[in-house]
Amino acid sequence: MRAYLDIETSFSGGISVIGIYRPDTGTTQLIGSGVHDLNLYTALAGVDTIVTFNGTGFDLPVIRRRLLADLRNDFGHRDLLYVCRKRGLRGGLKVVEQTLGIARDSAGISGYDAPRLWERYEIHADQCALDTLLTYNYEDVVNLATLEALLDATPVVQPTATMRRLMQ
Repeated sequence: MRAYLDIETSFSGGISVIGIYRPDTGTTQLIGSGVHDLNLYTALAGVDTIVTFNGTGFDLPVIRRRLLADLRNDFGHRDLLYVCRKRGLRGGLKVVEQTLGIARDSAGISGYDAPRLWERYEIHADQCALDTLLTYNYEDVVNLATLEALLDATPVVQPTATMRRLMQ
């Protein structure tokens, strides 16, 4: 069983939201004080592989530092960032989604906005900011499943020397 995972962080580097999408149970979002290792492992019960986008460089190391949860040791991991790179898809998740025609309701919101939204919620109790952040995170994890399906359905084309020159 696969789980699609993405985190949002605060300005201090803490984890504000962990989003997990599982095709069998839907989406779980751990928020604020609910972000801890017991809830994370409970949400991942029965999962054998975690799928991320840049989880190798960001999500999993932050979780390991902040929660002392070593997901790379406890689960298989597939980082779609590297699958995209092998297919010539460059940019972050939102750029790749746009390239492949994956739509978002939260278009225009980026990872740079996530800490601002969290701060507005924490400091000003701005429920609209939290709702926007949760929608953004929800689309991150659900779209990872869509992205993986598209990548797995698309045959790999090895670039020719001419194609490599054009991509530079």
